[in-house]
Amino acid sequence: MEKTDLYDIIKRGEDSLHQFKSNVTHHDSLTADMVAFSNGLGGKIIIGVNDLGEIVGLSNEDVRRINNFISSVSSQNVQPSINPLTINIDTPDGLVMVVDIPTGLNKPYQDKNGVFWVKSGADKRKATSREEILRMFQRSNFIHADEMPINNTSISDVDIDFLRDYYFRRFGISIDDEHLPISQILHNLNILKDDKLTTTGALLFGKNQENKIPMFIVKAVAFDSDDFTSPVYRDSRDITGKLHNVFRNTVDFIISNIHHIQNGQDRNSIGMPEIPIDVVEEIVANAILHRDYFISAPIKVFVLKSRVEIISPGHLPNDLSVDKIKYGLSNTRNTYLVSHAKYILPYRGIGSGIILALKKYPDMELIDDREGNQFKVIFHRKK
Repeated sequence: MEKTDLYDIIKRGEDSLHQFKSNVTHHDSLTADMVAFSNGLGGKIIIGVNDLGEIVGLSNEDVRRINNFISSVSSQNVQPSINPLTINIDTPDGLVMVVDIPTGLNKPYQDKNGVFWVKSGADKRKATSREEILRMFQRSNFIHADEMPINNTSISDVDIDFLRDYYFRRFGISIDDEHLPISQILHNLNILKDDKLTTTGALLFGKNQENKIPMFIVKAVAFDSDDFTSPVYRDSRDITGKLHNVFRNTVDFIISNIHHIQNGQDRNSIGMPEIPIDVVEEIVANAILHRDYFISAPIKVFVLKSRVEIISPGHLPNDLSVDKIKYGLSNTRNTYLVSHAKYILPYRGIGSGIILALKKYPDMELIDDREGNQFKVIFHRKK
């Protein structure tokens, strides 16, 4: 870092990537900052600058002592350990030390007391909710929501007839011909763990699973205006059931509440929906299969006068972005769910679906809302 770069950062003030400290005298404070940056996008701790952005400088003795602090904290107090880089910059007001902490490769990180720290704007905070900590493990591919067992479920919650049909269609053999206990078959399919249905098992094969996982549904509302806060609506449904029923009923809700146009057909023909059915199917399937199941919230569908919105809990995983999606790149969040669902839903999962949907209906907007932790697709309706 050049001296001019340092001055530019100080001028802009503290933010999610830069933290100012006049000096460092306590291990715990430095540990928390290092953990928070490692759990986030990385960042720089600039020591020798106070909260007002004034350079107060460090002595040579300070620099030696702080270097020992950094070595001790990064190897012993941050778990797993990290390897920050330091650079000393000489200014007219004294030495300034810049501690560069890269985004961690082994997230989540915690301090020696087991506390997970995360960035919150220019400050930091403890990650306390179970969902937030689980999502941190999820981003590191240590655990996946779709393989988590669901409490108060068992083999008795499986729709055996639906499972039999699925098994035969997928493998070409009857379950009875396998000569294995149903529990073993469910375990082999990764939909039973510890004698409980996993999230995948409950969503795809469960009976009345909305009673076991009540927030994993679709809430759909159609309005005659563009105000989705209006108490007056045209149609409203809570769409529940097995995943394939949720998918089909959600698509039907959207199609039934948008215009059907002649589009050059004979007047005796049925009108074609203004948004092609296969485009709606692609987006609904993505919303259901790639949402974050660590978030206890429903998918929301709003049919409005000028647009249709489909909102999924959870932003895009890891380094996936809207631009990458448009080039056909993908990153599967729910591996087990997708592996089964592609035999049940019209979904291929090879990354080309969004590309084809955009070609067929260009007036579609994709929004990765990381602050709101949701992904939104907006179909702008033609006037």
